[in-house]
Amino acid sequence: METAALPALMTTERKATGPLVEHTLLNRELSWIEFNSRVLDEALDPSQPLLERLKFLSIFSTNLDEFFMVRVSGLVEQHEANPLMLSPDGLSPAAQLRRISDRLRPLLEVQTRCLTKQILPGLEEYGIRIVPYGKLNKEQKGELKVFFNERIFPVLTPLSVDPSHPFPSISNISLNLGTLVVPEINNDDEEPRFARVKLPPNVPRLIPVTCKGEHCFVLLEEVVAAHIESLFPGMHVLECQPFRITRDADIELVEDEAGDLLKTVEQQLRQRRFGFYVRLEVSSGMSPQMVKSLRQWMELEEHDVYTFDGPLNIPDLMALYKLDLPELKDQPFTPVTPAAIRAGETIFDSIRHQDILLHHPYESFAPVVEFLRAAGRDPHVLAIKQTLYRAGKDSPIVEALIEAAENGKQVAVLVELKARFDEENNINWAKRLEKAGVHVVYGLVGLKTHAKVTLVVRQEPNALRRYVHLGTGNYNPVTSRIYTDLGLFTCHDDYGKDVSELFNYLTGYSRQIRYRKLLVAPVNLRQSFTEMIRREIAHHQAGRPAGIMAKFNSFTDAQLVEEMYNASREGVPIDLIVRGICCLRPGWPGRSETIRVGSIVGRFLEHSRIYRFLNGGDEQVYLGSADLMNRNLDRRVEVLFPIEDPRIRERITHEILEPSLKDTAKMRWLQMDGSYIRPRVADEKRFNLQEHLLEPALNG
Repeated sequence: METAALPALMTTERKATGPLVEHTLLNRELSWIEFNSRVLDEALDPSQPLLERLKFLSIFSTNLDEFFMVRVSGLVEQHEANPLMLSPDGLSPAAQLRRISDRLRPLLEVQTRCLTKQILPGLEEYGIRIVPYGKLNKEQKGELKVFFNERIFPVLTPLSVDPSHPFPSISNISLNLGTLVVPEINNDDEEPRFARVKLPPNVPRLIPVTCKGEHCFVLLEEVVAAHIESLFPGMHVLECQPFRITRDADIELVEDEAGDLLKTVEQQLRQRRFGFYVRLEVSSGMSPQMVKSLRQWMELEEHDVYTFDGPLNIPDLMALYKLDLPELKDQPFTPVTPAAIRAGETIFDSIRHQDILLHHPYESFAPVVEFLRAAGRDPHVLAIKQTLYRAGKDSPIVEALIEAAENGKQVAVLVELKARFDEENNINWAKRLEKAGVHVVYGLVGLKTHAKVTLVVRQEPNALRRYVHLGTGNYNPVTSRIYTDLGLFTCHDDYGKDVSELFNYLTGYSRQIRYRKLLVAPVNLRQSFTEMIRREIAHHQAGRPAGIMAKFNSFTDAQLVEEMYNASREGVPIDLIVRGICCLRPGWPGRSETIRVGSIVGRFLEHSRIYRFLNGGDEQVYLGSADLMNRNLDRRVEVLFPIEDPRIRERITHEILEPSLKDTAKMRWLQMDGSYIRPRVADEKRFNLQEHLLEPALNG
């Protein structure tokens, strides 16, 4: 099969232009788009299995949905409230919206061409076809007519638009058909009439149709369009085209005025579906007349309209991933259990023996689940406390907490109701936990609790002992298979005391400001991080070992960017691996010449937060939940925790940090102008960090 070559439009291929730098920070929104373009890069990689490439197209689209629902909608509100307000890089809201639109359009063209010219033709070679309705035979059309009449027609509701029927409120990220109709007996002077038909979300987007020896599907919108006349008897359909809308979906809570946070969040969730419109996606076949009408009804500008020469809402096509075709997917693997989790011992015995580091997904998340199950069943355990941010739909973690409460343990759980787009799921878990007798709190006023912390209090022969798990990622076994994260088990007393005091802060009225080991936002994390950066400057000036190496997800905080610039001006070497947004400009003569910033996007979502300071030879390594963003430092409860076991520190450095910098397959290096470039290495010599770390799990 020959596939059409795609144009080199990706940021990873763009050359740095070396513009005149007027601002110290890169634009946050444009930096995020560059991150998402690196996700798209994975879909463009012909070495990836076809269904994995489709997966990355889906992730690219889903990311964009959230970007428009939250970030673009925020810029629209800024423009309406204060159009002269400038971003840190000197752009007005209107200018940012224009640049976003201009940067996205070529990426979306690449996405569509990748799908229609490469992935779908490639899947056809394996007997997977999305067949245009017009190419079906008589028997297949008859089959779909029966399906339409029995499964689709009864749930369709055409909504007309005329003087007596205003434009309907269209729910967020819904897929619709726009139709223009006229009476069959039509006066020449009569204008076409518009009607909207919402495609039912409870009917599969890909409708299977009998196809000898193949998996054949037809798009739902094509089936409905083929039978659209049945919705308008006595009318003639002039046009029928799909469109999709995106609305503002950011929840704004005035928590000081919320008497019941649970009920307030539930109310806001109901309103989320009907925020103001921010994006209109249309098929390339839609007439300019219909596009203009839709845009005007939704009060959108021309740059808010995105036209696609292919299917809308690509994530729906991920239904193909469920097909039993392992040759089109990544090789499955079994996460290993660390040797430190000793066979024949309880999890508590293993932790008492030594601190234990878990590196997901290469190492199993099962010990974390077992930790909670064992705590719930152990007669010597008195209390369990945990934070939950994103637990997932079918959570063995929550089930273990419920079992513990039913077994008479004192269980306290902070469920963060404000975890964006997981609010409904967390509300359901909170209600189940409360029903089981768990003490549930919903977070702190004005702050999201993003820390990943578990405490188990156990009565042992000589005294109470506190066992602690601290992590960089959520307590979610599903995402632990696709996110890279780190977790630490320890029973050292200082950690236990700190975590106890942290939970007193989260569940009561404690205002703890001093911790023995932990760095806690918004209490002491910003100050401590600033001091550690400045300490590296002092070490460098004194001729002692100095340097910063870190791996995290986003870097937007202006104050810490400036601290990094100051350290670089003094000659401190700084290596940052920032997966997503980075507003720092590396390689800026006289300001950031000693700073390198890379980004790795691969099979797994790089999610670990690691901060390493050489500290004059007395090396310090911190792990935790916090990125270097203003929200993490000032508006969330976050925890960074030190790794004091030299063996584990060395493992983190030699297993993760240093090999990350050597990655030549997935690493992209940030340039001063905000573009990214890939290392120039022959393909046969490329080193892929994730593949390297995955080898033990693949080989069993």
